[in-house]
Amino acid sequence: MQSIDEVHIAPLGFEYDRILGPVKQHGVDILYLLEHDGPASERPDYHEALKEELEAEGIEVRSRTVDLMDIYDVLGIVTTLVSEHEDDIVRVNVASGSKLSAVGAAIACMATDATAYYVHPEGYAHADRDERQSYGYVGEEVVPTYPIESPTHDQVSVMNYLEEANTDVYTPKKKDLIGYSEDEGLSYIADSNPANDKAKFALLNANIVDPLERDGYIEVRKVGRQKQVTLTETGHDVLHAFRHKL
Repeated sequence: MQSIDEVHIAPLGFEYDRILGPVKQHGVDILYLLEHDGPASERPDYHEALKEELEAEGIEVRSRTVDLMDIYDVLGIVTTLVSEHEDDIVRVNVASGSKLSAVGAAIACMATDATAYYVHPEGYAHADRDERQSYGYVGEEVVPTYPIESPTHDQVSVMNYLEEANTDVYTPKKKDLIGYSEDEGLSYIADSNPANDKAKFALLNANIVDPLERDGYIEVRKVGRQKQVTLTETGHDVLHAFRHKL
């Protein structure tokens, strides 16, 4: 029988006890520390001390580099890690990093089965970035989340194609999306076995184009008798966040 691990994910900012406390409380098996991708010289000295204390507690510490000031970067790494532990219990600390990392982590939990939690310290230190921002641990509470609908595998696949195929001299058209979908055997068209091109375009619009355009992830422009499709800036960010679905 496969064992179920208690897995926690925590941005590593300017906190110590707010990471260590809940990890010890829950008997965590694996802890992912999301470390900012800035220069190592800018990281506080107590980061290494924290890792050593965590490992001394028998916790498997795994580090991942991420831009803690980029919501979509944090969203992407958290959703990816959750997908890698779909059979485990995954909890995400939203109190240990930046405000932007907290937003990205919380959204990731809304799009997955992970649980977001906020850690309460005993008190706060002075706002000196060379020091820990708080001290002590008095417990945590689950952050209320509301399920959000993430892009489907087929939608992410088409968005990835749009990113790769779009160049300065060529922009994919709807017929190109159908050709790509057929070549890749995407389920929205493979499972429906459409009888003709008209049915294929209807499936493309209903399952891919309309929902992605409605969410602001793609832009459709009519050029002559054809419709060109491009990713928006938001679409690029969302693709980055959910590329693990590929």
